[in-house]
Amino acid sequence: MQGNFIERHIQEDLGADTQRLQTRFPPEPSGYPHIGNAKGIWINFSLAAQFGGKCNLRIDDTDPTKENMAASVEALKDGIRWMGFKWDGFFYASNYFDKLYEFAVTLIKKGKAYVCDLDGEQLRDYRGSFTQPGKNSPFRERSVEENLNLFTRMKAGEFENGARTLRAKIDMASPNMNMRDPVIYRIIHHEHYNAPGWCIYPTYDYAHPLSDAIEGITHSLCGVEFEDHRPLYEWCVENVGGFDPAPRQIEFGELNLTNAILGKRFIRKLIEDGVIGYWDDPRLVTLAGMRRRGYRPAALHNFFEAAGVAKSIANVDISVLEQFVRDDLAQDSKVVMAVLDPIKLVITNYPEGQTEMLEMPNNPKNPEMGTRQIPFGRELYIEADDFTETPPPKYHRLYPGNEVRLAGAYFVTCTNVIKDESGKITEIHATYDPATKSGSGFSQRKVKGTIHWVCAERAVPIQANLYSYLVFDDENAEEGFVFNPNSLVVAENALAEPSIKQAAPDDRFQFMRNAFFCLDAKDSAEGKMTFNRIVELKSSFK
Repeated sequence: MQGNFIERHIQEDLGADTQRLQTRFPPEPSGYPHIGNAKGIWINFSLAAQFGGKCNLRIDDTDPTKENMAASVEALKDGIRWMGFKWDGFFYASNYFDKLYEFAVTLIKKGKAYVCDLDGEQLRDYRGSFTQPGKNSPFRERSVEENLNLFTRMKAGEFENGARTLRAKIDMASPNMNMRDPVIYRIIHHEHYNAPGWCIYPTYDYAHPLSDAIEGITHSLCGVEFEDHRPLYEWCVENVGGFDPAPRQIEFGELNLTNAILGKRFIRKLIEDGVIGYWDDPRLVTLAGMRRRGYRPAALHNFFEAAGVAKSIANVDISVLEQFVRDDLAQDSKVVMAVLDPIKLVITNYPEGQTEMLEMPNNPKNPEMGTRQIPFGRELYIEADDFTETPPPKYHRLYPGNEVRLAGAYFVTCTNVIKDESGKITEIHATYDPATKSGSGFSQRKVKGTIHWVCAERAVPIQANLYSYLVFDDENAEEGFVFNPNSLVVAENALAEPSIKQAAPDDRFQFMRNAFFCLDAKDSAEGKMTFNRIVELKSSFK
């Protein structure tokens, strides 16, 4: 028997009939899913597909006070579809409110639940601590008849918020705090958007296992943070009874990334404070943010596969994820020339008014992607940092008297520099050797440097958003990280070759010698295309 520990449990439990596997992904509709949630999505849906089983999507909407619930639900659906998965059933926990209420009545009749009048502060005091056992509520021994009467009146709306709760009767001396007569129903006078008419709502720890049981979930796969909740999960299913199969909870280690923010409350505050735009800000590792930045689902699947599934929490360097993104994009991204910080290069011995078309491969590593025609003329633009008047050691780009290759074109030699009154370089002059045309077989001499360029006459103005890490980890900082002031640098005056005009939303490109970029449909405007830097060509993490 092979596979990770979850796969082995499934095979042990189901034997040869693994198609009976039924999993679910039960997120709380709070904000947008991030890469940690994506690991849970990947585990639940991938295992169901692997064993020929099914996976449901169920929204945990047991708290009616959550804001923007509908938007969060749509973001969850969109993220799951983007990852390439399809749920077999879509449900809300609120779909089961009637049934969950009946189960609560069953527990009361069995003497397994009681109505408690302690307020929130008293509940905390009576609960005890990790070193001290809890104390029984003075209302713990109410009769079944009184509990049924009070619970019915709670449902009817007779009591104010917090006036009473329904608690499971388990063990106030349990070493597991979750088993100390946990609250399973509370009074919240707030209309539910999917289940109008209710004023009492089940807690997650009560609704979750019983919703699993109702749906016939065989294996409830969740993060290791729920390990201490498993005894309560099993208690609820066992004491309501009658479920076949009874779901089994199995926990896996969560995924943490360095130099990234996963806390949804903190992300929400950053949005409110205007630090970032929205949940789809490309600096976030939300599914919406990664998608907008240009990540593709295959990179996440490969990353999760390599990270594996284990009990322990995985703390992974973000550069590992970036390498999977880089490897995925390198296969089929069109390689184009774009100059982010342009400076003019004039080839003084090239015929004035003449333009020729040069053939270049769309991806040198993938000949099947074909070639394209690029215009070349007397006036070009190159990167400003591809030229210097005083070259440092081992500088192989352009400087006075040095010869370099223009990618896909000719050898050029710098002959002069033009400056304005302030001493700023405005133009670089050079001569070219017509015999050195790329592809001509010229081999009389070699050059060490190759630089990219765009034809000035046909260049397309673009904006390049140079995204980097939003934060850097810092153990000495209050939040455990510090913000990166250069998480977004905008190259407003960038120029690209004319083939870029054919780009469609979400198309990916490799800007030669620079980075991978994606056309951002949200930021692009009429007359100026905007591209997001997905990841640099080589890791720059330090």
